[in-house]
Amino acid sequence: MKRIVLAIFILAVLFGGCTQKQPKGQNESFTFIVVSDMGRRGESEQKNIADLMGRFARQNKINFLAVAGDPIHDDGVQSIDDEEWKLKIEDIYTAPSLHAVPWHVVSGNHEYNGSVQAILDYSAVSERWNAPARYYAMEYPVGKRQKALFVFIDTAPLIDKYRNDKKYSDAGEQNMEQQLSWLDSVLAISDVRWKIVIGHHPVYAKTTKQVSERTDMQERVGKILERRGADFYICGHIHNFQHINPPGSRVHYIVNSSASQSREVHEIDEVEGVLFTNSDPGYSVFSVSADSVRFYFVNHTGEEVYRNAIGKR
Repeated sequence: MKRIVLAIFILAVLFGGCTQKQPKGQNESFTFIVVSDMGRRGESEQKNIADLMGRFARQNKINFLAVAGDPIHDDGVQSIDDEEWKLKIEDIYTAPSLHAVPWHVVSGNHEYNGSVQAILDYSAVSERWNAPARYYAMEYPVGKRQKALFVFIDTAPLIDKYRNDKKYSDAGEQNMEQQLSWLDSVLAISDVRWKIVIGHHPVYAKTTKQVSERTDMQERVGKILERRGADFYICGHIHNFQHINPPGSRVHYIVNSSASQSREVHEIDEVEGVLFTNSDPGYSVFSVSADSVRFYFVNHTGEEVYRNAIGKR
């Protein structure tokens, strides 16, 4: 196993990503919150959802938050000193329980309206903010001898819409093939119990957003997820809850809703394997053990609107 961890680290360096050391102390199972599409200066339901998350984290053992992109609407930040950090993050997520756990962050399309480098650099300012690279991987112990691999990817540079539009800062300057090779290699070399990939843009979703976003993701990311045995792909971007498991696929595609302002689910796309949709804003909770991944969606009133469990023998 030490050789595998070392190999993943070497691949991360070679391919431009980052792999972190596993934390200590989690031996049986762990729980994490997924949040995305957030910072609106507390407007819409953001402050209310932040308070719900803080209460949940205080009452339950949470190991980390996964921020699946767009933490700062609408134009990202320009630097680590940008006042948007205070107005959209620090003044909103004030609960001590949300300061006590790491936030593992990847950028969404709105961060590419500003400086993605500032998103990374903020890791040196905030103790909870953890964005070591544009894409990176880490492992968590689960059970007595198993591990879960988390792979955080930077999806805007993987979609032609953003690569070809100058308003998305340096998305077009990122080496897409390098990131995809890194993703493929990290998933391929790992023999962990669970493989969970987190990014901002969906591979599958019911939405009115441009179909090209998802066809690019299906062709570039989806094929790797299927080929390398990923268990989950978790994203945001659509601003509602969705759980999709296409026929014949082992991957469960989870769309996390907005933690501020949601959108109605649209039935425009012909998407097979849709198990659940809900238009409420909110956040998701995942609990991982050696035998199963249990997850549920929590809306802006604190109601659990959906629960499921994916087992593994």
